[in-house]
Amino acid sequence: MCHNGAARLPHLIYIKSKRDLEKMRIAGRIAAEILQHLGEVIRAGMSTKDIDDIVVEQMAKKNVKAATLGYRPEPNHIPFPASVCTSINSVVCHGIPSPKVILKSGDIINCDITTIYEGRFGDTSRTYCIGQVKAEVAKLVQVTEQAMYKGIEAVRSGNCVNDIGGAIEDFIKPHGYGIVKEFSGHGVGCAFHEDPAIFHYRHPTNRYKLKPGVTLTVEPMINLGVSDIRMGDDGWTVYTADGKRSAQFEHTVAITEEGPEILTRL
Repeated sequence: MCHNGAARLPHLIYIKSKRDLEKMRIAGRIAAEILQHLGEVIRAGMSTKDIDDIVVEQMAKKNVKAATLGYRPEPNHIPFPASVCTSINSVVCHGIPSPKVILKSGDIINCDITTIYEGRFGDTSRTYCIGQVKAEVAKLVQVTEQAMYKGIEAVRSGNCVNDIGGAIEDFIKPHGYGIVKEFSGHGVGCAFHEDPAIFHYRHPTNRYKLKPGVTLTVEPMINLGVSDIRMGDDGWTVYTADGKRSAQFEHTVAITEEGPEILTRL
């Protein structure tokens, strides 16, 4: 749980203290630096295990830990075996790095990392285009990033969580893409996953009023085809049901009196 003066709201929603936010800014900046570095080196011919090796090296240099390594959403769940999720093409999320998965021109890949700095978390992801991708795929990636920022604009004191999902849904709907409903954003900061859940579409129960000091992720997963998904046999990897491409972007955001503050950017 949160320390250093952080206040707790119902349902494990934490109001972060000034000290918490200072540490989250450091965790978030480091996570952003690592994603920027990946963007400079990622290329066709690299394996997703190579990406994990780079993330491990960068985290060691910057003195942070990976929240995903060994993470279990439930006690009996298989622990996640890597420091980054590498979700390629039709993988929606939680792709496991492997020396057998080799990037090629035309692929897209989402790299999702969460750093831990002195007990505070910074959670962020980015979808990279490898070489020359088809125009419809490049558009999917661009629109997904824009949708994330539309959601972030709604992260304001006095709004409710549903306003975030509504902003994303209204932006995505004209494009005809599928919005993944089974996975959501979440509170973050003093733990990897906190309340509230941040759905990326309108959800009738998502009425929690946002308050300054709450920190959360906005991370829409947008499919080129239908919104339906299927689970892989490894217990982690999530695929689009129709085999079409999926993209995702994510930032950790703090609610302030002045508006949203993105903690996971340079």
